[in-house]
Amino acid sequence: MSIKENLEAVKQNIAATARRVGKRPEDIVLLMATKTVAPERIREAIHAGGHIIGENKVQEALKKYEVLKGEEAEWHFIGHLQTNKVKDALKFADMIHSVDRLSLAEKLDHRLQQEGRCLDILVQVNTSHEESKYGVAPEEAISLVRQIAGYNTLKIQGLMTIGLFTKDEVKIRKCFKTLKEIYDALIKEDIDRVNMKYLSMGMSGDYQIAIEEGANMVRIGTAIFGVRTTPDAYYWPSEKTDADRAEQR
Repeated sequence: MSIKENLEAVKQNIAATARRVGKRPEDIVLLMATKTVAPERIREAIHAGGHIIGENKVQEALKKYEVLKGEEAEWHFIGHLQTNKVKDALKFADMIHSVDRLSLAEKLDHRLQQEGRCLDILVQVNTSHEESKYGVAPEEAISLVRQIAGYNTLKIQGLMTIGLFTKDEVKIRKCFKTLKEIYDALIKEDIDRVNMKYLSMGMSGDYQIAIEEGANMVRIGTAIFGVRTTPDAYYWPSEKTDADRAEQR
């Protein structure tokens, strides 16, 4: 199948799942995860009706952005963001999905203050409690959101998580239910400058489950572009570095 046909199939699946759980299909935002995908194929997907590009690696994204910046599309950064890559990420990102620590928020704020602008962000939560994954611990998520809300350049628009990589549907649902509970709690908190607009969870293998559990933004890659030759570990590192651990303390 072509990219256009794959994209249409994904949209139809999203619509069917949304209707099944009493949601409006148009309220589910589809983000195209374009890691390893060549610019020409991304352009094909944009012309086929995909409007949001999600990239995991800053330098890879910058190269694609230079080729595609004339196209009508939003650029989101969905991978782990090191503080030393903030300046480059802000050259293309309309939204960053992976803010998971105060040190990153502080670095983003400092740079945005210099540039005189604001940025939409999502706070990433590690709902699977895996040491190897990035994201704030669920029990610390609300506290982190309160702290980040103190930076007036950062517009918190919701939460993001990566479900457990397993075929066990019960465990996958547990991850998504955890994020939904935090999302609902934050709505009740009604914190200034915090807008719980997006619940971003679900990828090619589990996006229908995610929608059933409350997701209104899904990140789809292989179901649109086909299987990647580069392993997932390159984009979702299996182990944090010592520098990563130090930065999160």
